[in-house]
Amino acid sequence: MHAAEWDARYAERELVWSAEPNLFIVEQTEDLNPGSALDLACGEGRNAIWLATRGWRVTGVDFSAVALDKARVLAEHVGVDLTLQREDLSAWSPPSASADLVVITYVHLPSESMAHLFAGAIGALAPGGVLVAVGHDRDNLTRGVGGPQDPHILWTLTAAQEWIRHGAEAAAVEVTLPRAEQVVRQVSDPDGTRTAIDTLLRVVRR
Repeated sequence: MHAAEWDARYAERELVWSAEPNLFIVEQTEDLNPGSALDLACGEGRNAIWLATRGWRVTGVDFSAVALDKARVLAEHVGVDLTLQREDLSAWSPPSASADLVVITYVHLPSESMAHLFAGAIGALAPGGVLVAVGHDRDNLTRGVGGPQDPHILWTLTAAQEWIRHGAEAAAVEVTLPRAEQVVRQVSDPDGTRTAIDTLLRVVRR
C-alpha cells in the first residue's frame, strides 16, 4: 500500500490498531535501560508512546501523515514527548549509530525493501544497541489468523535472518541474534479467541 492508501485507512476510524503496546515489544525491552529509541513504521504510536512512558527518548517514523498526526495527539493526551518524522522507509535510512533501541513491528514490504529497512535499522544501532522486530509469519496463512494474505510479503525465519545478515554487512557492524523464532499470540474476534503466528527477532550490535 502507498502512503495515500494508509492515510485513508488511518482516517477511517479513531484507532486502526490497539492503543496497547505490542506484547513482544514489551517483553523484549523491559530489561533495557532507557536511552534513545527509534520506532520504524510507528503508525499511531502505540509502541513509541509506551516506550516514552518508560523513559525512552523516542523518534517515531512513518510515511502516513494521518498516522503521525494521531500519534502526536495520543502522545499529548498521555503526557509524553515524541519526535515524529515522515519518511518512506523503503528509501530512507536513519542516522548511523544513533539509537540504543530500534523497533520494527508488522512491516510487510517486498524482500528488497525489507533488506533495505533492516540495513538501516542495524546501521542505526549504537554499540550495544538492540533491535526488536516482529512480523506476521508466513505460516499464519494456514495455521493462524489475521495479517496480510500475500505470502510474498510475509516473514519467515530464513528470510528474516538473511535480512539481518545483509543489514550487518551493509552497515559494516557485528551483531548477535539471541532470539529468532516463531511465536504465537492470542487474538480476540467475534468468533472467540484465536491464535496468530509471528516471527520474532532480537538483534544486538556488538
